[in-house]
Amino acid sequence: MTQAVLKSVQCISPAGLHSMAYKEWGDPQNPNVLVCVHGVTRVGDDFDRVARELCDVYRVICPDVVGRGRSGRLRDPQYYVIPQYVSDMVTLLARADAETVDWFGTSMGGLIGMGLASLPDNPIRRLLLNDIGPSLNASALARIGEYIGQDIRFATFDEAAQYIRTISATFGPHTDEEWHKLAADVLRQDAEGKWQRHYDLGLAVPFKSSTPEATAMAEHMLWAAYDAIRCPTLVVRGALSDLLLPEVAQAMTQRGPKANVVELPGVGHAPTFMHEDQIAVAKEFFLA
Repeated sequence: MTQAVLKSVQCISPAGLHSMAYKEWGDPQNPNVLVCVHGVTRVGDDFDRVARELCDVYRVICPDVVGRGRSGRLRDPQYYVIPQYVSDMVTLLARADAETVDWFGTSMGGLIGMGLASLPDNPIRRLLLNDIGPSLNASALARIGEYIGQDIRFATFDEAAQYIRTISATFGPHTDEEWHKLAADVLRQDAEGKWQRHYDLGLAVPFKSSTPEATAMAEHMLWAAYDAIRCPTLVVRGALSDLLLPEVAQAMTQRGPKANVVELPGVGHAPTFMHEDQIAVAKEFFLA
């Protein structure tokens, strides 16, 4: 069975250097590269199934965005923002020697992809946005910001896994085995043996310091970025999503790259692409 190779690259923020870990699948010399970037509290392991399905065609690169998983932590948490993540991805692509890439971004990973794809001379050839758009639903963002910053620890893995399953219910139906993987990928033990989530609680700082004015400005900038995108773009929306609203997805078909939209029934925020029917949507788009 195909195995991923774990690698890392050194990146820089205004607060200093940090490492970004990533998984690389497939032939390391393959110039056909797919970058898969996860949501705000997830990790690159989320794309294990997608990567196995596509690594015969692509070299698939799945980073842990800084502050999460195997990657380093920022000395100043105010830089846990999209421009920093875009900068880190440019460094990653230089390390990978990738001149052009296809991009699969879930939620935050989609915002990073939008930011990169909006720049002149950017390397993105095709862009899949998984349950994310340029409009920010304030109540959904508040919900995310609320649970990100909670320092919750559990005595047993099973308790921690049940918590992950509860807060991730909007991912839609999964088997017990799939839920176990979704939890195991984002849990680790602390020095006392308690189970906790794998990320820097400082991720919550930019959420908590945001104001309605700042959110409105960010949304204006995101739409401007979206309107600047020129590559073929697919928006995948969970039909029950509260983060990507139907009218926003509709607007995305009319503006910028005039994306196609595929809606997945019975799923909220965000589709996991662990199932054959969802993977088929990605394959059809990327391998067209």
